[in-house]
Amino acid sequence: MAPQAGDRIAGRYLLQEPIGSGGMGVVWQAWDERLERRVAVKCARLDDDRATRRLMGEARNAGRLHHPNIVGVFDFVDEGAVCWIVMEYVPSSSLAQIMRERGPLTPEETGSIGCQIAAALAKSHEEGVVHGDVTPENILVTVEGVARLTDFGISRALWSDVTQSLTGGVPGKPRYLAPEVAKGQPAGEKADLFSLGASLFAAIEGRSPYGEAEHPMTYLARALAGHIEPAHRAGPLTEPLAALLEREPRRRPGAARARDLLTDAAPPPRHVQQQLCDRRRTLDLASLASLAPRLPRALRLRRRPVTITAVALVTAGAITAAALALFGPWSDRDKDAPDGRTDANPAAAPTATGRAGTIGDERTADPCALLDAAALSRFGDTQLDPDYGELDRCDVVVRNSSGDDSADVQVNLDADQDTFDGAPSTRVVRNITVVTLQRDGDACERAILTADRKQIRVIGKQFDTPAPDPCELADAATDHAVGILADAPLPRRSSPPSAESLSQVDACALLDAATLKRVPGVDGGSQDRGFGSWDCDWSSDDGNREVEIQFTRDNSLEGDGTPVDVAGTRSYVVADEAGDHSCTIRTPHRTYTNSFGDHTVELFQLNVYGTESDRQLCDSARELAEVVQRNILTELAG
Repeated sequence: MAPQAGDRIAGRYLLQEPIGSGGMGVVWQAWDERLERRVAVKCARLDDDRATRRLMGEARNAGRLHHPNIVGVFDFVDEGAVCWIVMEYVPSSSLAQIMRERGPLTPEETGSIGCQIAAALAKSHEEGVVHGDVTPENILVTVEGVARLTDFGISRALWSDVTQSLTGGVPGKPRYLAPEVAKGQPAGEKADLFSLGASLFAAIEGRSPYGEAEHPMTYLARALAGHIEPAHRAGPLTEPLAALLEREPRRRPGAARARDLLTDAAPPPRHVQQQLCDRRRTLDLASLASLAPRLPRALRLRRRPVTITAVALVTAGAITAAALALFGPWSDRDKDAPDGRTDANPAAAPTATGRAGTIGDERTADPCALLDAAALSRFGDTQLDPDYGELDRCDVVVRNSSGDDSADVQVNLDADQDTFDGAPSTRVVRNITVVTLQRDGDACERAILTADRKQIRVIGKQFDTPAPDPCELADAATDHAVGILADAPLPRRSSPPSAESLSQVDACALLDAATLKRVPGVDGGSQDRGFGSWDCDWSSDDGNREVEIQFTRDNSLEGDGTPVDVAGTRSYVVADEAGDHSCTIRTPHRTYTNSFGDHTVELFQLNVYGTESDRQLCDSARELAEVVQRNILTELAG
């Protein structure tokens, strides 16, 4: 019986609508009910167990690959005569479809697509995986111009008797077949490069490099003879195409060299450049569990800034690093400058050392190095925000067509790993572990457990509708972070901290045991030190009382509670914001202009939890905040 909308595959993939068809049959868009994300599923009807094993092996190979220009394989479902391959859902059109609808592409468009696919092949060949069927049908292109290579080895595994009879026993699509494969040799890495060149040639010239023919055997004959037609419309791509279409495999460039040749000849637009070169990510899928996780209390999110000045989208890592060096907590600035904004003179940025997959020294670790606004641009207009929230946090804001914030993804660094008993999904990437947590309303969280037993939390948050799915946003940001950590330790911040910043202060040194006695039951020896010593809390033995200090940032504190005086500083108090039977005081420490020219307040937040009345808790919070404020000024003055 043919699959229909509403069918469930493996009890979790709900078929929604067909989105394409091919040699494998219908391709469906489906909803993964366990991980709450869209996926694409391809159905294959196989005749015997050997074919099933072959397809499973190819799917396993594809599942090893994770790269911005490769469509990921998530799962393989064997239902006897029918097998399903569950893949990443990519809203896009195939290059073949684009060619049919628009005709030949320009060399610039073709070069952008080509260097991205060459980057994908460089990654797959590095992992020992040959695609075996690089054709326009298997190259997907999004509306933003991001190219993705799909169906690694799948077409080869499902090579049908019909294809064999048409091509004399030679696998593959004859228009794009490498000469050595036409001669009966196994398809290798260099055959992938020829097929890439043939696909790009067809995109520009509107025909195969073997010319036009009515029967597949004619293409095979021309491939055997090494008959390659010259390109007439290739312009700057003429030489790269000639190199890729060399008859002799040994004379063709490898994938990495092909990527460089194509990029030099016709570089892609700025918004996809970050996804082209050396984005090496390897994900090894591990077993899935089924129980709901415990969500950390730190999932609480503050409000977003009301306004952000209009600036150009930061797409290049060098520009981002320069912006961070000029403004914010991690810079020293001349306060006498007339506009309040001057060049910093930071020392050389410390180099990240240590094992891959580690955070390393907490106070120099850079959370913004794990985010890339350009890599998330498919979700909307994106902008990096390095100066909002906790000092160990960095955000990318997503805006809708009206310019309003519609979603956000944040990275937080944690000193300790949480315990995720029975998380819905866990995967291991070399020496780090990625945990997928259940969606919580408009928020979706992922945890990266590092090799030095610390933790990175990636949180997607939806503010409005329509807006990007927070779980898809979190997954994309997590994949980017994992790609960085898989091969190296977390990069360091680009400049030293400002001498006036709270980033220089140890939060745990601001309250001593005698002062903490003002909150009955709180044990001054129960100190729990947070990441970078930028937050600290003390609690009672029964867990009913707690004092917490946290250094954080906001755009403004106006209207954020009732104004109170804390050691001569206008502060704000609010009851029950952090939970029932709590009181929160926020005291500004200093203001500065962040990397995008926005007014930013650096502050400390003090929370008191207990069983007393709101008034009693807030009186205690105010007394403790006054001690904290005086001790901060003393520590920084020293």
